[in-house]
Amino acid sequence: MTRPPVTHRLATAALALLLLAAVAGPALAKEKKKPKPPRVPAVAPVADSVTVGLWRFDETLGLQAADSGPFRLAGVAGPDTRAAFGRFRNGREFPAAAQAFVVVPYNPVLDLEHRFTIEAWVYVNAVSDGTLQTIAARWSPLVNEQLWAFGVSGRALDSATLGNPYADLLSGASPLHLVFAYRSGQSTQTQTIVSVGELPLERWLHVAATIDGEVATLYVEGRLDSQVAMPYTMRTGPVPLMFGNTLDSHRLTDFGGDLRVDTIGQRFKGDPLDGLLDEVRLSSAARTTFESAPPR
Repeated sequence: MTRPPVTHRLATAALALLLLAAVAGPALAKEKKKPKPPRVPAVAPVADSVTVGLWRFDETLGLQAADSGPFRLAGVAGPDTRAAFGRFRNGREFPAAAQAFVVVPYNPVLDLEHRFTIEAWVYVNAVSDGTLQTIAARWSPLVNEQLWAFGVSGRALDSATLGNPYADLLSGASPLHLVFAYRSGQSTQTQTIVSVGELPLERWLHVAATIDGEVATLYVEGRLDSQVAMPYTMRTGPVPLMFGNTLDSHRLTDFGGDLRVDTIGQRFKGDPLDGLLDEVRLSSAARTTFESAPPR
């Protein structure tokens, strides 16, 4: 049998392809979805015009905690902390111990009465049996040195009997919730805001608390979590800033070497974080967006 010429066979194949495209084309067009925009990875925060302090915890050795902000508010870490892999480069690990802290000496630029943001990347290992796992605070057992505190709520076992400074702030708060509290500058009234959602364990999270003179807001992963009216200024005073723990700074001593807290005879051993911190930034404005938070 004689085969058709090559040109005829090619023309027949081309016609078949055209017919197939005419039939399948509309169906493929319906199935084709609009491409999603690429996810932009989170970036480390920057020291901008409203940054008061930015502690990156990138040190690999020693107990110094450098500040990348404009005022160079360097901190000193307790001997139980150590450098570890962070969210961006290195971070600082706090193993839920009394000597696990970073303290930044008092400087007047820390006093932010009306506009304020504290943010950090935090990694929580476990639920605490204490009242609060401290992220950052200017707070101590002394009432006149209780300005503000930011952390993750614990089980609060026996907090009142131990003289814990957060006992009257977190009554009724469930464990693993983000908490921000401050003392008012106008009265003895304490303002507290607790996140709606529970924070997951063993995962890096970006968390933030802000005050704009009218409301206090909590953010988790860059998204607004909760908001309450707080029309009061924050109390100010010569209180140091502390990360990873709440301690009486008057009991800190560097006698014999490293800076540590004297806990002899003290029933209250602090409110340490069991986890890691990275990229803690304090700002003199109420931020609403965070370049470091995961993309929405």
